[in-house]
Amino acid sequence: MRIGIATREWPPDVYGGAGVHVEHLVAALRSLPAGPEIDVHCFGGPRDDATAHGVPEELRGANGALQALGVDVAMAAALGDADLVHTHTWYANAAGLLASIVHGAPHVVTAHSLEPRRPWKAEQLGGGYRLSSWVERTAYLAADAVIAVSHGMRADVLDAYPELDPVRVHVVGNGVDAEAYRPIEAPDVVRGLGVDPDRPYALFVGRITRQKGVVHLLAAAEQLPPEAGLVLCAGAADTPGERQQVADAVAELQARRSGVVWIEEMLPRDRLVPLITGATVFVVPSVYEPLGIVNLEAAACGTAVVASDVGGIPEVVADGRTGLLVHYDADDTAAFESGLAARIAELLADPARAAAMGAAGRERVLAEFGWPAIAQQTVEVYSAILAARG
Repeated sequence: MRIGIATREWPPDVYGGAGVHVEHLVAALRSLPAGPEIDVHCFGGPRDDATAHGVPEELRGANGALQALGVDVAMAAALGDADLVHTHTWYANAAGLLASIVHGAPHVVTAHSLEPRRPWKAEQLGGGYRLSSWVERTAYLAADAVIAVSHGMRADVLDAYPELDPVRVHVVGNGVDAEAYRPIEAPDVVRGLGVDPDRPYALFVGRITRQKGVVHLLAAAEQLPPEAGLVLCAGAADTPGERQQVADAVAELQARRSGVVWIEEMLPRDRLVPLITGATVFVVPSVYEPLGIVNLEAAACGTAVVASDVGGIPEVVADGRTGLLVHYDADDTAAFESGLAARIAELLADPARAAAMGAAGRERVLAEFGWPAIAQQTVEVYSAILAARG
């Protein structure tokens, strides 16, 4: 079985959860005994472990969505030897769609997020969002199978695209590398990032995008007790305006209270893991989240999680056992922000309880979210589709 994996992100250019998923899924697939042969096709410059495709010269000045389609055409042309094509995010979905049409290979889509669930992109990207939405919809409806990363995501897929036959929508969860993400106490590393390791702190890690709810966390921080620390490891803003909104809010917080630290970069793992381990609580204030690999990464590091109850998050954060959930209501964000502040303060004031939740989270990760099992479930989807094709 020869599988063509098409993705925008591939190391070293990994900036989001979908890229993390693809990186670890491919490694796990390649490690399976008698597993499939995997060919990775990605965006960007040359790689030793993947076939990279750059933006065609004629499209260098075009809208970003058109550039992605140009890359997808090149990918589709290169996927002729694949027995099945598996694509990740709308950026690569068109490559699988076109390869399926031209070469006849079955096409599997993994749903990491949905364009209809991110309507704010319309005001950011205009025609680019209309094009990405069309690509996603067309690819999903034509795909031989859609893999959702959580049961909540499966429900979202069927709600957004009711024409899809539910039989074609499978659930194969996200995973986490519990060896790469494990408790590592390194206070000197934390101190080197400008964070006081002796002061209990809440930590956010993620991109600056409306989906991740950073502005709600910053509003909640106004209600935290004075002794609470808050660390934002946040970069890769969707727009300059969103970056400035966060910068202004952080500056205002820092002017009124101590212990507020903004690390404006996506840290390498050797510095990120000690930062997560050192946190009393890890905060995921997302307003939309199919699952959220960061929840698993925090749990794997033995850190309690306070998160919104959206999408697939309740499937990985066991409320009251591995963390605390806060109800998100788009029509009452003030209540959400107050709830975030209350739950964060609750755990910061009780480090022993937070530590017990973190330990329970680590145990759950080891039992339920390993990549080998996820790779095997993915191969079962591939096999079923190829068998149905005869």
